[in-house]
Amino acid sequence: MKRTGATILIAAALAGLVVGFLVDAVLTSAGRPTFVPAASLPTVLVLLGVVIVVAAVPVFRASRGRTPRRIDPFRALRIAMLAKASSLVGAAAAGFALGLLAFVFTRPFTPSIGSLGSIIATAVCGILLVAAGLVAEQLCTIRKDDDDEHPGSSGARPDAGPSAG
Repeated sequence: MKRTGATILIAAALAGLVVGFLVDAVLTSAGRPTFVPAASLPTVLVLLGVVIVVAAVPVFRASRGRTPRRIDPFRALRIAMLAKASSLVGAAAAGFALGLLAFVFTRPFTPSIGSLGSIIATAVCGILLVAAGLVAEQLCTIRKDDDDEHPGSSGARPDAGPSAG
């Protein structure tokens, strides 16, 4: 599994930004109020980040030999994939909130503090979810073994010939 790169996170944030801006533009052009995220969304994003990091800590401990318990490799992979997905969702949510914010600031009126607070909190918590996902993904990585250096080798030197006994 490849680590989550900055390119995909930036792409998710930009996609979210465009969608957030367009959602508010379409709503406003239809004469409806702008979209405001629920007040519980930032809380859910932070809780998801905490759960992911807490789930990754046992994998980190087991991979570093700090606990006698072995961890199921499939469980470790699932947690790593969840961490990767969470960082993408966090980037998209932060981008979406920033798109909403960009649209609100392009309007000639002053937005209410309540709606601005919810949008800003969603953007900040989306960024926190990205950080938590990247940390959890880092915790789920396994150190390189000596066997990883030479795939397919059985431990014998490649230049060693047959032994003359």
